[in-house]
Amino acid sequence: MTESNANSEMRRKAKKIVRFEDGKFEESDDFMATEEPLEIRVVFGPKEKRKDRSLSITMRTPGHDRELAAGFLLGEGIVKRPEDIECFENTGTKDELTGESNQLCVHLAENVTFDFGSLQRNFYTTSSCGICGKASLEAVRSQLTESVSAPDMKVDPSVVMSLPATLRKYQATFEETGGLHAAGLFRTSGEVIDCCEDVGRHNALDKLIGGQFLAGHLHGADCIVLVSGRASFELVQKAVSARIPMLVAVGAPSSLAVELAEEFGVTLIGFVTERRFNVYGQMCRLHES
Repeated sequence: MTESNANSEMRRKAKKIVRFEDGKFEESDDFMATEEPLEIRVVFGPKEKRKDRSLSITMRTPGHDRELAAGFLLGEGIVKRPEDIECFENTGTKDELTGESNQLCVHLAENVTFDFGSLQRNFYTTSSCGICGKASLEAVRSQLTESVSAPDMKVDPSVVMSLPATLRKYQATFEETGGLHAAGLFRTSGEVIDCCEDVGRHNALDKLIGGQFLAGHLHGADCIVLVSGRASFELVQKAVSARIPMLVAVGAPSSLAVELAEEFGVTLIGFVTERRFNVYGQMCRLHES
């Protein structure tokens, strides 16, 4: 996924700071990952009764907003094919440099239908600490019904352990700021397909999946996703929605992430380093060369 120089500059901001090192203070330049809100709106319904609704506001690193929105809509079950999205429209105040804004309107095809009220309740269910895991799982089951298990897929453990080092080579903004998560899509051989960075780990995965979705390149059964942080329930949900059967995380999985992975046939791997990793379900996909 390529980006313009303007978008690249939007991903980081420079600031004068005071650094203490080797027993003394000195003024220095520092780069920080940019964080700004993005409001995702949807226009949907038949031509004569189109509705415009605010769907979500997320804190993200500017750049690849269309891919972020597409990945988000796919993960929530609103769209299933690239043709379900007619166009994107930047609304609100636009940046003079890039022409982009912090409000993105997604125009859906007329035949795309969904229960907006139910969707809003599901957002509450999956994001609120006071809601039980059972309710969160039920919300996912209402839109996902098929397993993504790929019994013929085989991955060598050496490939799994090589993924974090490979991903870091593509994290240019992280090298400058230290403040971004990343998500990478790989073939079972370890070859990189794409990589995205964002201040939010969910957004990084949405950008990654959304870009592949819009291009019609979601490979499904022959792909692995690596995330730079922990493996949460929501990240497993997004992998299932994109029909990606293996999710690898540098950090720990949550109990609910493991439960969802087991139910939908995802091979979930956590704590991956150059020497070790933990496998949660679907062990048959890993084989030693």
